[in-house]
Amino acid sequence: MNIPFYKFHGTGNDFIMVDNRNDVFSKNNTNLVHELCHRRFGIGADGLILLENSEIASEDFKMVYYNSDGNQSSMCGNGGRCLVAFANLLGIIDKKASFNAIDGHHEATIDGDIVSLKMQDVLAKGINEDELFLDTGSPHHILFSDEVGDINVKRDGAAIRYSEKYESCGGTNVNFVQQTDKDTFLVRTYERGVEDETYSCGTGVTAVALAVNAIGKTDASLIHLETPGGKLQVSFENENGAYHNIWLTGPTAKVFKGEFEC
Repeated sequence: MNIPFYKFHGTGNDFIMVDNRNDVFSKNNTNLVHELCHRRFGIGADGLILLENSEIASEDFKMVYYNSDGNQSSMCGNGGRCLVAFANLLGIIDKKASFNAIDGHHEATIDGDIVSLKMQDVLAKGINEDELFLDTGSPHHILFSDEVGDINVKRDGAAIRYSEKYESCGGTNVNFVQQTDKDTFLVRTYERGVEDETYSCGTGVTAVALAVNAIGKTDASLIHLETPGGKLQVSFENENGAYHNIWLTGPTAKVFKGEFEC
């Protein structure tokens, strides 16, 4: 059986997209997901995303996300943005979207190749630069550096991801951050499930944006994030460390379309 797919990326964070509204893809086939995402023997991607029918009548679709290791995972911000672009390509939505993901309900808007995704509210009270950890739909540890370009992200990120501190939550994603302007930050991210540096991470830059505001590195409520794969923006409202109306914004792109055998 041949299953059509699309390849999308959001600032270099790339995904295999499958329209699974008719249940053509087996969600229990972990090995297949891993094989498809393999960059030497498969299509190659940071993850695979299924677009499915939502059980909630008011929503346009449902998002099911797998990391490249084949395991279903927590929320992926860039993946969610790419899925909105995919839904637009399929004619499911036009300029706005409402969908369900593993962390709950999301809204999004699309304007050309720019997709803005509304993230879940985040409580960031009591954090400090020595203990920076936020959950923005996925867990994120944050470290600051004077030169993020010199960091061995895979080695240093893995050491923190697999540390005893995060063992109870299944490990964490790790973000290395450098401030370059009052509202601009460079970000490199080690992603669990990919087990390597990715070109960009949506939930990661969201965590960074909230964290730098929470600890006073900037008082801006619109943060510019520069990743190896491109530029993203995060805007929010802050009420005494309670962050809401959080939007992740950036470009998306369709790379190609194909089929794989299943």
